[in-house]
Amino acid sequence: MRRLLSAAAAAAAALTLASCSFGEPPEPETGEPPNLPTPTGEPQEQTSFMDVVAEDLEAPWGLDFLPDGTAIVGERTTGRLLTIPLAEDGTAGEPEELRTVDIDDLGEGGLLGLAVSPEYDTDTTVYAYYTTPTDNRIAKIDTSTDAAPEPILTGIPAGPDQNGGALEFGPDGFLYAATGDAGDGMAAQDPESLSGKILRITPEGEPAPGNPFPDSPVYTLGHRTVEGLAWNAAGRLYATEIGLDVADEVNLIEPGGNYGWPHFEGADTEDAYTDPVLTWEPFEASCAGAVFLDDTLVTACLRGQRLWTVQFDASGTPAGEPQAVAVNEFGRLRSVTMGPDGMLWVTTSNRDGQCTEERGCTPHDTDDRIIRFATGYAAQGRV
Repeated sequence: MRRLLSAAAAAAAALTLASCSFGEPPEPETGEPPNLPTPTGEPQEQTSFMDVVAEDLEAPWGLDFLPDGTAIVGERTTGRLLTIPLAEDGTAGEPEELRTVDIDDLGEGGLLGLAVSPEYDTDTTVYAYYTTPTDNRIAKIDTSTDAAPEPILTGIPAGPDQNGGALEFGPDGFLYAATGDAGDGMAAQDPESLSGKILRITPEGEPAPGNPFPDSPVYTLGHRTVEGLAWNAAGRLYATEIGLDVADEVNLIEPGGNYGWPHFEGADTEDAYTDPVLTWEPFEASCAGAVFLDDTLVTACLRGQRLWTVQFDASGTPAGEPQAVAVNEFGRLRSVTMGPDGMLWVTTSNRDGQCTEERGCTPHDTDDRIIRFATGYAAQGRV
């Protein structure tokens, strides 16, 4: 549930994030980040700071918020579903285990995306995308009971790599899920396969009305692995896609679009495929979670160990150069979303075996962590 941020706070956040391109950023401070109180007053009065919300987690992946402001996060490798209470003054409490989902964490699989039901106040449901020994699947979890997850869509091919996993409710009320090719690139081109797709389904798991392929959950095809879905203020859907070794992409998602994998990465001249609106070289990207602050996209990057911010114009295309912030400060970054406290919440992914010295990454003693950033901190060019 990503709709808790007020329009005024979103606009202020977008302005401050965009402003990080002006001037030279200050020298990074050393030592542990301060555990400071949440700023009060108008957004322009907020001071610059960041705050560690949770520590010693195991590969946190999905992150969302309940209507009362409680954060809900899933650990990919353990299947644990955790809640983090948020007091009215913005103080975050200690993580509490809600339940454990039975998952298979082989390779990049496990408990992946989470999405809180838009009707949570009445149905107390959280949706989860996760890996089992036989498939990837989407299930409903009733947080008010101990009942096992109720699968609503099964049979999504799984593999040690490229499982996708992004899960979000769109402004139309339907559930969008991004799948990976699970190591079979040509399956991404097969409209009958659920691999390498963005799916659009009802809350009960049926194909959503208006989908481009009759009686099918498939919304777009030709993806390698999409791990971030985000809508801008105008309702346009964008996806962050991790390529193989040529280009990582930001794609504007159109119903029925074919985004080219495995035939190409990045831009192509063939009319049959839809080009990305933005690409990065993989060493500076491998971007996963994404969120829009008004018309500024913020995406968290794994291999790139940074946040990228990209401002879009009224036509939905990037305006100016993307800005990299928090480069190499916190290691590999997985999820990013805006909390009900008006701050960016970001998860690290440094305890999954991918953060190594050979890759220029050193885990922090208390990784994995959830870190939140005030927008004033962003304005100073740090995050």
